[in-house]
Amino acid sequence: MEALRAGIGAFAGLCLTGLFLLSPHVDLDMGLYLVAPFGATSVLLFAVPNSPLAQPWSAIVGNTVAAIVGVAVCAAVADPALRIGLAVGLAVTATILCRAVHPPAGAVAMTAAMSPDAVARLGFWFALAPVAAGTVALVVLATLYARMTGRHYPFRQFDDPNRHRTADRAPSERLGLSAQELTGLLERYRQSFNLGVEDLARLIGAAELQAAAHSSGPLKAGDIMSRDLVTVRPDTPLGEVADLFRRHRFTSLPVIGAEGKFLGVIFQMHLIGQARDDAFRLERGYLAALRRLLDRDRDRPVTAGDIMSVAGPRATADTPVGALLPMMADGDTDAVPVVEYGRIAGIVTRTDLIAALARNAVRARQEP
Repeated sequence: MEALRAGIGAFAGLCLTGLFLLSPHVDLDMGLYLVAPFGATSVLLFAVPNSPLAQPWSAIVGNTVAAIVGVAVCAAVADPALRIGLAVGLAVTATILCRAVHPPAGAVAMTAAMSPDAVARLGFWFALAPVAAGTVALVVLATLYARMTGRHYPFRQFDDPNRHRTADRAPSERLGLSAQELTGLLERYRQSFNLGVEDLARLIGAAELQAAAHSSGPLKAGDIMSRDLVTVRPDTPLGEVADLFRRHRFTSLPVIGAEGKFLGVIFQMHLIGQARDDAFRLERGYLAALRRLLDRDRDRPVTAGDIMSVAGPRATADTPVGALLPMMADGDTDAVPVVEYGRIAGIVTRTDLIAALARNAVRARQEP
């Protein structure tokens, strides 16, 4: 599936760039034409968008700087072999110094060195069109395509705000290590061009979660799940759903169909998303205000089935507790439903998980 997604993205990116910005045929009058290195750039942007080598700065600046170097060498060196080798070598050095390493940039410099007639006509305009213009177009299209397919590009950097727009790191990335220390680790093992600081932080965080999972013991989801569930039907009006949240102080409610078949989960945030702005302006009782809003006359009232989440993680009674940790670590999931043969058997909330881990830690300290 990921291979197909990347292939379709590269296909669409190059086709749209060729249709609306650059010509597939060489145009030495305007310089707006596709060059072969764009194919390699597309591989990085659409297939490995989280790579440091695929980020907008690396792609745009790397390709443009390499083009400038290639044009300059082409104008100064007549021998073809020397010209090509020197252009690529200097382009590598220049992109490293600019912290814009992008492998296709070497091909950009080589393309310029192998096309002395075209470069003589275009001059340094070659760096702007087609190289810079084409790379910018591919980066913009890669960004839009990532949003459309649920991916992240450009990739979030280490010091970017988290999804709540605050300065705190995501829980799984609170390592006690600074960006400088992580950078030092990458440089010590000569991996700074293969991994970014953000990648390393995520890997270390994932490793720590995995280690924590090993220490959680033999507990399974069935051992800690809540079994006496309050559920709703897909046609339950949101006013009733709001009442249940207020009465029971839950953060999630399972939605079930005929014969107890599990259909999805409603999280309290889904209700809040349906509220109108005046409900948010109230200091207290926002769920009650929400019910009043949702009970107003409508052509078709919104029901539980309209806002439930159907794509969240699920577990079985035999799922190890350690496997639930990464599902809830970053705050995207408040509860994991436990499903057996299509029917809901229970639900593991953050409260259930924290209580189980706390009990396990106490037992571990008491053991000789």
